[in-house]
Amino acid sequence: MTANPYTPRPDVELTHPEWTRSATIYQINQRHFTPEGTFRAAEAHLPRLRDLGIDVVWLMPVHPIGEQNRKGGLGSPYAVKDYLAVNPEFGTLEDLRHFVDTAHDLGLHVILDWVANHTAWDNHLVQEHPEWYARDWKGDFRPTPWWDWDDIIDLDYGNEGLRRYMTEAMAYWVREVGVDGYRCDVAGFVPLDFWDNVRRELDAIKPVFMLAEWESRDLHTRAFDMTYGWSWNDTLHKIAHGKADVEALKVYYAWNDRFYQRDAYRMLFVSNHDKNAWEGTEYEQFGDALVPAIVLSVVGEGVPLVYNGQEAGSDRRLVFFEKDEIEWREDEQGELYRRLFALKKAHPALWNGAAGGRMVRVPNTAEGAVLAFVRAQGDDRVFAAFNFSAQEQTVTLGDGPQAGSWRDAFTGERVELAVGQQHTLPAWGHQVLVSA
Repeated sequence: MTANPYTPRPDVELTHPEWTRSATIYQINQRHFTPEGTFRAAEAHLPRLRDLGIDVVWLMPVHPIGEQNRKGGLGSPYAVKDYLAVNPEFGTLEDLRHFVDTAHDLGLHVILDWVANHTAWDNHLVQEHPEWYARDWKGDFRPTPWWDWDDIIDLDYGNEGLRRYMTEAMAYWVREVGVDGYRCDVAGFVPLDFWDNVRRELDAIKPVFMLAEWESRDLHTRAFDMTYGWSWNDTLHKIAHGKADVEALKVYYAWNDRFYQRDAYRMLFVSNHDKNAWEGTEYEQFGDALVPAIVLSVVGEGVPLVYNGQEAGSDRRLVFFEKDEIEWREDEQGELYRRLFALKKAHPALWNGAAGGRMVRVPNTAEGAVLAFVRAQGDDRVFAAFNFSAQEQTVTLGDGPQAGSWRDAFTGERVELAVGQQHTLPAWGHQVLVSA
């Protein structure tokens, strides 16, 4: 019997692991994370990350780094020399296993950074399977076109053997080391049907969590739980530097609401290894807009990322191809994240994907400066308002779902909201209210 072509199909066919529904994520750049730069040294931080409210720990690539055409003294971890080995700079295979086991004992999950698009020039596959590599117009191995990634050469996914090898290599780390999934580098440069099959094979071992460094709804259907919110970050950066206003941010949320699936996870961040190394610290990127941007990354629709050192107020660009170190200290940004993550976990309205509430806009009389919305899931409601401008704003709240009794999530103060009432926010200010 032919299936009815007019019957809607599920727009997300994969199953998110249950532990991701209120999850937060933390990126560890092993080389910079501790003075030792090892798995064992990083492992000592895991209880602290758990107490911060982190659920998923993302390790940057753990593999040996190519030496041919290496950048800098230590090279890029994204120039993989051997997909089935551990970079001795970070420790041994047993050290990595111990890191993963310790994380699991603490209730954390660990994902590895995976580089499927390209390898180092001296990866053993170059000699063993030269037919697996892309070629330039002269027939030579080539880096990814148009980029300055001279330390790597591209793979060609038109080869069945390459697809089988890469899938089995990813399965190895899940099966033998117990990792819980992957962050996949430049995922959109690799064919979608490859990722669809990878997800099926990994889920057959155990439920995994998959993050794509890309923005596309198709990735969410069968392959990836989460994609990068690059455009969210870029829009807020423009607002912070006076090159756009909140109207541009509403464009992002319109796409999030209508283009992406209801159960798609989007990763929101004010920093990561790319941004920090090449474009500046979060303080350079956002200035006075940093705190409201962080708050929005947690209470808006999306999964918040913390890049290593943010919770310590790290204000240095970490050198990417050399050894560098974070200055660990107590900082108010760490306490801000801790309070926000506790709030996220306590309120189902703030959970991820379809488990959480949609952002419903609350209109106001300064739409270019103020963003306001309500998220609701069952009886749980959260109201949030942000002033992304350098002037205090007193606005009239329009016809939205904000009416009722609330409690300030940070001060505990009781607040009544109604349609048509005035609401004041300081410059670069924010307010988060929860059901009273």
